[in-house]
This record gives sequence, structure tokens and C-alpha cells, in this order.
Amino acid sequence: MGSGVHDQHAALNQGEVLPRASKQSEGLKQTRSVINSLFSGALAGAVAKTAVAPLDRTKIIFQVSSARFSAKEAYRLIYRTYLKDGFFSLWRGNSATMVRVIPYAAIQFCAHEQYKRLLGDYYGFQGKVLPPLPRLLAGSMAGTTAAMLTYPLDMVRARMAVTPKEMYSNILHVFVRISREEGLKTLYRGFTPTILGVVPYAGLSFFTYETLKKLHAERSGRPQPYSYERLAFGACAGLIGQSASYPLDVVRRRMQTAGVTGHTYGTISGTMREIVAEEGVIRGLYKGLSMNWVKGPIAVGISFTTFDLTQILLRKLHEMGYTSR
Repeated sequence: MGSGVHDQHAALNQGEVLPRASKQSEGLKQTRSVINSLFSGALAGAVAKTAVAPLDRTKIIFQVSSARFSAKEAYRLIYRTYLKDGFFSLWRGNSATMVRVIPYAAIQFCAHEQYKRLLGDYYGFQGKVLPPLPRLLAGSMAGTTAAMLTYPLDMVRARMAVTPKEMYSNILHVFVRISREEGLKTLYRGFTPTILGVVPYAGLSFFTYETLKKLHAERSGRPQPYSYERLAFGACAGLIGQSASYPLDVVRRRMQTAGVTGHTYGTISGTMREIVAEEGVIRGLYKGLSMNWVKGPIAVGISFTTFDLTQILLRKLHEMGYTSR
């Protein structure tokens, strides 16, 4: 009798321990997934942005000026900068870009993975590719989350890209001078067009990339595309996403750099009207788009590919026992 009661208590205790252990295991798995996504996203953003930094800087300079853009003029600007300030001056502002891009990309990719999981649970597609609308929604929410948390860093990066190095000595100096001379609110100037631009850009970028991977798996029978295929899918995603949101990107840059270019841009509609009045629709709101069609697909392709391959590598290392369980 006593033995039977003891066994019953032991069984009950074991029943209590198993779900608890299962929950702990699930929690550790989820934590590892978040850390892996943050690291992979940070690396993806850093590699992609560094690769296209000279083109990105040139694009911003044209976006915030009234000078007419052409591929020839862009090349001349890059060449003049190289002759005047040296090769590494083409990466001026890249340190500020890294300070912004690393947390931005880490948050964006990690948020995208979490939103995919949450929407998958909600729509009953756990572990599978989401339907089109939730797929678009996951990307838009991920981009919005990252932009909201890192916006002042984007503002600083834009200022460093368009000013001579004598004006701002480092990233901290930009923050201090803007806060002192223009007020803290200036750090969020251009925030609204940024969010309005991020929603279609991030949404369409992630949607296109995920959709192309899904179609590839269905047509080829291979669950994972080759690296060059990932680059191509990412390039298509970048081309579509950036083309859809480009006018708002121009407006954002004008508002961010108004304090150093002599303009007073107050609202999105006012900024758009002034740009159109002075430069026209195509030459104003779409200035530098052709350069974006070169650098955008390259950057987004590298970013998505780096993220995916880093995730695969980290999973393999974990399976082989090289990371903590």
C-alpha cells in the first residue's frame, strides 16, 4: 500500500517536471533563435552597406541638392572626391552608417522572424511560408519596428554624408551640435516620410524575397536555393521595394539635411511641392533612382543572402555541438 502511494506521488512529480522541462527547452530554443537572428541581421546589414557605401553617399549628395543627376555626373563626383580627399573618403559617414545599420538590420531581421512566427501561429501556418497578405504585413511591421527604434542614427548618418569633415568630427559631435543649435526635435525631422516609405519598402522587399524562394522550392524541388539564386531574389526584392518608396526617400533626405543646406522644409507635402516646383517630378522626386537601381539590388541581395547563409551556418554549428544548448 505504502509502495503504491509512493509510486503515485513519484508519477505525479514526474508529470509536473516534464511540462516544466519542456517549457524551459522551448524557451531556450526561442532565445537562441532571437540571438541568432540579431547576429545574422547585424552582419547582413554591415556587409551590404559597406559594399555600396560610395554609391550610397553619392546618391544622398544628389538627393539633397538641386544639381541635375546623371550617371556621368555621379561618376565625376566620385572621381573628384577621390582626387581631393583620397580613396577612403568615399566611405565618409560609413562609421555613422554602421552605428545605425547594425542595430537597424539586426532589429529588422529579428522582428521579421518573430512576426512570421506570430502570424504563422495566428493563421495556422506555423513552420510554413505565410499566405501573401500576412507575408507582406510581416515585412512592413519589421521595417517599421526597426525604423522607429533607430531613426536618430539615420539622421546623423545623412548629415555626415553631405557635410565636409571639418563641420562634424565624429558621430557624437553631430548629436551634440544638432541638439545645441537646432534642438532635439531636429533628430526626428523627416520621421513621418521615413515610416511612410518603410512600410511599402520593407513590406515589398521581404514579400518579394520570400515569394521567390517559395516559387523556387515548388518549381525546382530543392528546399534551399543556391547562393547566387538568393542574390538574384534579393536583387529583385530591392529593385521593387526601393522603386515603390523612392520619392519618400528623397523627401526624407531633404528634411533631414535642411539645417545644413539652407532650406526650410517643414512638412511632407510642402517639401514635395517645393521639389516639384524647382526641379520637376522626375528630376526632383526620382533624382538618383537610376543609381539606386544599381546599388539597391546589390545591397539588398547581399543583405538577404548573408542573413540566410549565416542562419544556416549557426544552425549547423549548433547541431554539431559548437554552440551552447
